[in-house]
Amino acid sequence: MNTSPSLRWSLAALALALPLLAPAQDAAIRKNLAERMPALTQIDEISKTPMPGLFEVRIGHEILYTDAEGNFLLQGTLLDTRARKNLTEERMEKLTAIDFKDLPLKNAFTIVRGNGKRRLAVFEDPNCGYCKRFEKDLQKVDNVTVHFFLIPILGEDSAVKSRQIWCSADKGKTWTDWMVRDVTPKGKGDCNTEALDANLEFARKYRITGTPTLVFAGGQRVPGAINAPQIEQLLAKN
Repeated sequence: MNTSPSLRWSLAALALALPLLAPAQDAAIRKNLAERMPALTQIDEISKTPMPGLFEVRIGHEILYTDAEGNFLLQGTLLDTRARKNLTEERMEKLTAIDFKDLPLKNAFTIVRGNGKRRLAVFEDPNCGYCKRFEKDLQKVDNVTVHFFLIPILGEDSAVKSRQIWCSADKGKTWTDWMVRDVTPKGKGDCNTEALDANLEFARKYRITGTPTLVFAGGQRVPGAINAPQIEQLLAKN
């Protein structure tokens, strides 16, 4: 296959930018860390960092740092002072990102505000106090389509309320009435609620352990109750 000079240059630049690690060095770090710290036997990835002599050790979504021989281990934030970047934060954003097209939207209910051009998905528990605070701020955001995934993780009452909300004739109104106006959901919640089970499974798969958890159209995942200006900023970014 023929490629243009500009494409070949881009591919070469990309290859040079990759954090390549010699197999022998990778094996040495894994061996030393596993022998000295048995909890580190399941390392997912070891890669170079921009800091000479410092290597990233990734275990799931957790990031640690070590030297070339695994003699020292650091837990913390790596900052690039010249570029004024938080390299650990940027790395975590990539690791925790969820492709929007992978979201099972059939298991969510949707509220559209204004022209609905911007998109956001939110994983919430109906008894989560932080979620209620977030919902009040979300009311101030216009021109957005929000997909709500119910994940009842705070006990049996959360499961009951989630079923009542999911089984209601107007899920969006019932949800907003409860989260913003403290109007308790009604009904038996005896419809097909397989979607709630699927949401819990999705949350386990993607390690969504707290609510609210936001996923923006660009894939960025944000945990916690952020305010309206922060929501606007991230919608613009994504």
